[in-house]
Amino acid sequence: MSASSHDPSEYRSRDAIPIRRALVSVSNKTGLLELAAALAAAGVEIVSTGSTAKTIADAGHPVTEVSSVTGFPESLDGRVKTLHPAIHAGILADLRLESHEQQLAELGVAGFELVVVNLYPFVETVASGAEGDAVVEQIDIGGPAMVRAAAKNHANVAIAVSPASYPQIMKALTLGGTTLAQRQRLAGEAFAHTAAYDTAVATWFAANVGVRAEHEAEHATSGPLEDSPFPSTLRLESEREATLRYGENSHQAAALYVVPGSSGIAQARQLHGKEMSYNNYVDADAALRAAYDFDTPAVAIIKHANPCGIATADDIAGAHALAHACDPVSAFGGVIASNRPITAAAAESIAPIFTEVVVAPGFEPAALEILTAKKNLRLLELPGDYRREPVEMKQISGGLLVQEPDAHFAPFASWTLAAGEPADEATARDLEFAWRACRAVKSNGILLALGGASVGVGMGQVNRVDSCKLAVSRAGDRAAGSVAASDAFFPFADGPQILFDAGVRAIVQPGGSVRDEEVVEAARAAGVTMYFTGERHFFH
Repeated sequence: MSASSHDPSEYRSRDAIPIRRALVSVSNKTGLLELAAALAAAGVEIVSTGSTAKTIADAGHPVTEVSSVTGFPESLDGRVKTLHPAIHAGILADLRLESHEQQLAELGVAGFELVVVNLYPFVETVASGAEGDAVVEQIDIGGPAMVRAAAKNHANVAIAVSPASYPQIMKALTLGGTTLAQRQRLAGEAFAHTAAYDTAVATWFAANVGVRAEHEAEHATSGPLEDSPFPSTLRLESEREATLRYGENSHQAAALYVVPGSSGIAQARQLHGKEMSYNNYVDADAALRAAYDFDTPAVAIIKHANPCGIATADDIAGAHALAHACDPVSAFGGVIASNRPITAAAAESIAPIFTEVVVAPGFEPAALEILTAKKNLRLLELPGDYRREPVEMKQISGGLLVQEPDAHFAPFASWTLAAGEPADEATARDLEFAWRACRAVKSNGILLALGGASVGVGMGQVNRVDSCKLAVSRAGDRAAGSVAASDAFFPFADGPQILFDAGVRAIVQPGGSVRDEEVVEAARAAGVTMYFTGERHFFH
């Protein structure tokens, strides 16, 4: 009779199943000794492999080596350990069926009621920067086979793939065994675990091996190899970290998922304050991106994903003061990001202002003392290896858009002087600052800057004229003598004319409009310096 043709009446009901024999093989030893001690105290026979068996034995607990069960030594540098019928028959036997119970007896194989396995650290190895064979050796074979076998046979076997599951296993030992509901939940977690693992392997393989092989085959007879930075198949896997209070609005459910191996705002450690909201995460990520566009000490203040102010200075306290001065009204209830640790002086600058979130790579002890006095202020400390993702994704109906991040800024030396006199050193510095800071402004974006700080921002308008008006309005008297950056070219001279009339002394823009000459002539007539960068920074 095939596995799929058993009559339902043949299956005997099994709910609570006592644990008498466990297979334990883990690369992550967290919680292992506590679990082993509980299993040993309950009289459970522990079958284990390699370093796991040694760790258990060294702690004084009885353990049976897998090789003594299989009658076959671990071989090929540990590549072959558990891939044996004596192991997999013990995991896969469905003891609700008398025929399976009889076959195990005939084969002399004992069943398992518990399998504890976590997989080789593939994701961590890739994140460490390893390449080639060093990564390939962390592709687990026997582990996923055992996990999937135990999860499939959850009617009889409990599978634990994470130390987070150990406490419920240890409790089950004292309550007479695992329940069917427990085993079903654990099986679901196990299948998700192996799916995530396989996704990570497939993604790495496609990016590092599969793409080039595919393109070499495609172009073998049709022309030269043209590598794409994107794999032909994109696999995404993430784990739910938290259920949020709600989404952008209170009637929307929301959750935070983290991508294994990543190191961004989702992995930040909250040191203080209320729980993070959906909008907090969106704004904090936008603020970080803006602050980390600069190599010098920088602060960005974001509200509704747009900058209220961005500034650089010799220190973070000075940068915050300058950023806040750009638009104090909008900064109320904003999110602050710094690309340097928050000092006591910076904390003194921040504390009097109502702020939702402060995110930084660190906080001085004195700064923490000052800021934690604000009961509801959320303080986030970035992971030590904080980095931006290599690709950005945006969901659209039916699919995803994927692109490289906008992290390139044409240096001043490469710009083309289109109108006016060459900028002096101070003006050139302000233009370069404005060009970087403008990247963080939602299109159509205009940013006015002076002294390494934004003084007026016009964002998110459906025409560039209105963005110019908004930037000048917010700058007020500070517009006179400032410089301006436009994230894309000016299609007409009407937008720049608003800036000229406000006293802007220099403008940087991509150029490339069919009416560039009209815009350039207007700049010449106004006596304003204008540079073309040849690149744009749309941000939608």
